Formats: sequence, C-alpha cells, structure tokens
Amino acid sequence: MRIVLDRPRCEGHGLCEEAAPQLMHLDDEGELVLDREEVDGPDAALAQASARVCPVAALRVA
Repeated sequence: MRIVLDRPRCEGHGLCEEAAPQLMHLDDEGELVLDREEVDGPDAALAQASARVCPVAALRVA
C-alpha cells in the first residue's frame, strides 16, 4: 500500500504524525514529511489510522 499526501491541502495539524510517528513527521516549518510512502502489514493499519484523523483529508492510503 502507498501513503499519498495532498501537500497543498495539508495544514500541518500534526494529528497524522501522532497516529503514525514511525511513518511521518513534521519538519521545522510545520510541513508534513513522509518517512515511508510504501507500507504493509501493521504499518498499513497505522497509515490508514493517520489518514482517518486528518481534519482536512490531506492523506489517503491506496
């Protein structure tokens, strides 16, 4: 599975990072950085959870 970030939509709330800190982080300017885009198994479940908590729907797992 792949994590897809809609960068223009992302507002840097950080809720996704809290749900899956091993997959992503906010940089010094508050921009989301995907540390891993390809995920499987338990990491795929974490990626899906992070997409669900994004208040602006900037993440999806495909």
